[in-house]
Amino acid sequence: MNDIAMHAEEADTLAARIEAARARTVAWLRAMRAPDAPAGVLRISPAHDAARWPGVLLPGTYNGIMCADLIGCLDEIGIDGARARAGLVGWLESFRLGDGRFRIPEMRDEDVFKKPDPAETWRYIDFHVTNYTLGAIEALDPDRAPVLDFVRPYLDPIRLKAWLADRDLRDPWQEGNNIVNLAGFLLALERHHGVDVSAALGILFDWHDRLQEPTTGFWGVGQHGDPLRLLHAMAGSMHNYHLWYARGRPLPHFDKAVAYCLTLPPRVDSACIDVDVVDVLIHGLRANAAPPARTKAWLRAILHAILDAQNPDGGFCDVRTGTRRQDGWVRGYEEPQGVSNTFATWFRWIAIAMASEALLPGTRRWRFRRSIGIGYRAPPI
Repeated sequence: MNDIAMHAEEADTLAARIEAARARTVAWLRAMRAPDAPAGVLRISPAHDAARWPGVLLPGTYNGIMCADLIGCLDEIGIDGARARAGLVGWLESFRLGDGRFRIPEMRDEDVFKKPDPAETWRYIDFHVTNYTLGAIEALDPDRAPVLDFVRPYLDPIRLKAWLADRDLRDPWQEGNNIVNLAGFLLALERHHGVDVSAALGILFDWHDRLQEPTTGFWGVGQHGDPLRLLHAMAGSMHNYHLWYARGRPLPHFDKAVAYCLTLPPRVDSACIDVDVVDVLIHGLRANAAPPARTKAWLRAILHAILDAQNPDGGFCDVRTGTRRQDGWVRGYEEPQGVSNTFATWFRWIAIAMASEALLPGTRRWRFRRSIGIGYRAPPI
């Protein structure tokens, strides 16, 4: 058998594996449907007691909806028409505060922590929950304009520069989330409300240009002194990169970031790390910053590894051991790691879809997220 035939056979086998995994995930998502709730409202995992923790239905649902949209199964899990979509949008918006932020009701001041400053902690959590909830709403109703009153103060250059001055690049992973979330809200102001955000985006780009490490392409303190710091710098910077993708700007030192990612072993780590690396590599391919043969071989290996890691129930877990919590909710809802959950299932499918698109173009139309943040894939150039 010649090499071309073997390649075609492998491609067919891989495509069949993906379709079989998708069918199992669709069945799992259907099984996560919350009782006595609108169609599409999902528990976050089989361990989630929705009667005890009703607010956790919000992340359970926004993760599950974006996963279902990505793999094209919204109708298969009961969201099969305009009425069902409108009902689910209304349910999601019931968690919205007056200024447009979204919040899980059970979260309390004494139970959350990201930074010593409580305002910073809540800003991180609110930005995160809001970004993902708006992503789910956009999947259901792309033209629905979000309330973004909480974002408008950042249009003031002094306020924005002061906020950027407080970013702590000793923790670039956390700050990457902060920055991509704010940037996404600014872009939504432009897209949905016609607000001129060019000055604010210019400040963001200038800040990044000054602080990027040219030998790695990442942001973060101590990258060269500690492998874990370097890994976290990659994970954080991958978020920041989305601003460049969204504006169609060439990303400085992108080849260095790709080169680092290709040194990582193509085996399953956490749901976050795996999607971060795949995101960098597929955008590196699109920007001609990645060596095609080596990058595709890496993507093929990680794709098989992720498919191998699917749980028997059809979902995916984050990691296998420990306790999983909602980001920032240190004394709140928790469940065992290793259990399938909508967060990890969505993240794993983003990695599968991105790698599949690079390796098996045209075999399935994936519906990547429209706004920047995890799940976003830049449109074709």
